[in-house]
Amino acid sequence: MLDETGRSITYLRLSVTDRCNCRCRYCMPAAGVEKVCHSDVMGLEEMAVVVAACARLGVTKVRITGGEPLARLGVERLVAMVRSVPGIEEVAMTTNATLLAPKARALADAGLDRVNVSLDSLDPDRYRAITRTGSLDDALAGLAAAREAGLGPVKVNAVLMGGVNEADIRPLAGLARDGAVASVRFIELMPIGEAASWPRASFVPAERVLEELPDLAPVGADGVSETFSAPGWRGTVGLIRPMSHRFCSGCNRIRVTADGMLKACLHSGREVPLRGLAPDALVRVIADEIHRKPERHAMDADHASQSARAMNAIGG
Repeated sequence: MLDETGRSITYLRLSVTDRCNCRCRYCMPAAGVEKVCHSDVMGLEEMAVVVAACARLGVTKVRITGGEPLARLGVERLVAMVRSVPGIEEVAMTTNATLLAPKARALADAGLDRVNVSLDSLDPDRYRAITRTGSLDDALAGLAAAREAGLGPVKVNAVLMGGVNEADIRPLAGLARDGAVASVRFIELMPIGEAASWPRASFVPAERVLEELPDLAPVGADGVSETFSAPGWRGTVGLIRPMSHRFCSGCNRIRVTADGMLKACLHSGREVPLRGLAPDALVRVIADEIHRKPERHAMDADHASQSARAMNAIGG
């Protein structure tokens, strides 16, 4: 389906939980999130119905997100349910990978195509400081298990934080250079949730990656990621620049939160409830929101996201 600016909306990011076993500083408060009743979160069958409605409107790709999606009981069954929806061609997942090693094979068997792994540092102490509770060994084991299970091409996502992990640019990019992963994408920190009040120095432009790795040259684009590589590299480096280079004109996605709210734009405060709607009514509501999808977000270096939720509650 096309929105009113002519963008074709083919991509749903479906959050299955706002909970996470890590507490990344830019994403969640140190104490974690307030627990909610089981009934306040969509059941797996409800989520599958939402996916089916989106598929009727032209969505072909679903990414399962969180919080940490592997913290949601039964996520393997949800993957199988989403995979069985007519029209869905790709099922992916974004995960911190710390819970992935024992589940990778079951997820692949259920129909998961590939994973993106959130990994902001390859230094064990720095990784622990960023995640507050995470183990780098567990994350790397999950990364290896994903490759072994065929959940690829595996991509790593790293959020750039000034004064925190700039020293990790070269080591993380080395994962792509050596072919351990297909791509390492560096993402500009956004002023949303916990990071909304961070000092300006925390927001490092992705150009910093090219300064650190001057041999990189453009080789194209992959969705919202500008892609670079260099002679002898087996993989690529991606730059995702929501702050310095808006890519709203190419946005093809919508988001649904674990409690059943539709967000046509990540940084908009507008949310529309989907729970309790019959299938045809669900299609109409989603179609209306797609049509009303904002042309661009208002977030920039001087204006925080208008979203009332942090990333863990929206879906990373």
